[in-house]
Amino acid sequence: MIKQKNYKKTLAACYLGFVTQAITANFTPLLFLTFVNTYGVTFEKIAMIPLVFYLTQLLIDFAATKFADKIGYRTCVVASQVLSAIGLLLMALLPELLSAPFIGILISVVLYAIGSGLIEVLVSPIVEACPFENKDGVMSLLHSFYCWGAMGVVLGSTLFFALFGIEKWKVLVFIWALVPLYNAFNFMNCPIERLVEDGKSMGIRELLKTPIFWLMILLMVCSGASEATMAQWASAFTESAIGVSKTVGDLAAPCLFAMFMGVSRVLYGKFSQKLDLTKVMLACGTMCVGCYLLASLSTLPILGLVGCALCGLGVGVMWPGSISISSQRCPRGGTAMFAFLALAGDLGAMVSPTMVGGLSEMAGGNLKTGLFVATMFPLILVVGLLILRKLVRNAWNRELIIDK
Repeated sequence: MIKQKNYKKTLAACYLGFVTQAITANFTPLLFLTFVNTYGVTFEKIAMIPLVFYLTQLLIDFAATKFADKIGYRTCVVASQVLSAIGLLLMALLPELLSAPFIGILISVVLYAIGSGLIEVLVSPIVEACPFENKDGVMSLLHSFYCWGAMGVVLGSTLFFALFGIEKWKVLVFIWALVPLYNAFNFMNCPIERLVEDGKSMGIRELLKTPIFWLMILLMVCSGASEATMAQWASAFTESAIGVSKTVGDLAAPCLFAMFMGVSRVLYGKFSQKLDLTKVMLACGTMCVGCYLLASLSTLPILGLVGCALCGLGVGVMWPGSISISSQRCPRGGTAMFAFLALAGDLGAMVSPTMVGGLSEMAGGNLKTGLFVATMFPLILVVGLLILRKLVRNAWNRELIIDK
């Protein structure tokens, strides 16, 4: 008797994969001031940490287009968890062991960033390759776990520091590292299928020559930019616009944003079979434009906070939705397509927040100016979706004419 494969184990491992990514992306920023006070690291050097993290992810996204299929999904995704755990553990150990503590911090950041980049490239195609019904909904629900992970890291870490003191941060590092360590065993034992059979996936050259693929890349750049800009600047915006303390700013804006983003993905995951994904993304993109405008143009501080929070509801479906649309329109895209999509999303997530910071500085420290200009990203996404709908409709009409 052939034993049936339990793909729910695969899905659970992928859920924890995104929780791991949320830990690596959101925990270290909570320690920036601690690094300054404990190791004498300058703020200029601290600013290098997120830059190194995202640059490393970008390099891994690009490299994965070449090696992921050759090495195999299982080996790569297990390595993603192990590297994430090692990077977190070394964060607590290397700064004390090396004469230059900041070098130790950067080494750990690079290691867990490699793990995070592999997670981003591999988890979505692993789930896409599973024989689930309602792939759009499953993909949206999958990506919601990054949001819940981000909320859990911020709230859990804040509670831990309140109870035991910030000086015990190394203990918390070991606790968070248990998540990827445990999940490595999950990925070792769960069923993993190939996304496209050997020899049937599109080569990188063929993929790059496909016009609709570049439209998908545009959607991913705008999705990453729309999400990351508000996520990274929400806390500072809340502090400056509403005048609350840093602790309240850290908890209120980012947590509300992450919560609404998670709710958006769960709701779409539940009702996706009854909804048209492109129409939902158009509605979400339009809502995101409205939220950016509300945050940047409102004269009432509380409305600015509402704009930041509800923006999470708008951007929630963008990233997983763009991946699902890409899978539908380029079914032979294979792992390379998912790697390029992750690369595009990370590029948007890196460029846009930096642009907002630069423009705000030029405007005399006014964050509203930077956020107003960033409205162009969800706006471009809406235009891209309208072009996509027209292309699909024209293609469908041509098929009808040929059939006749």
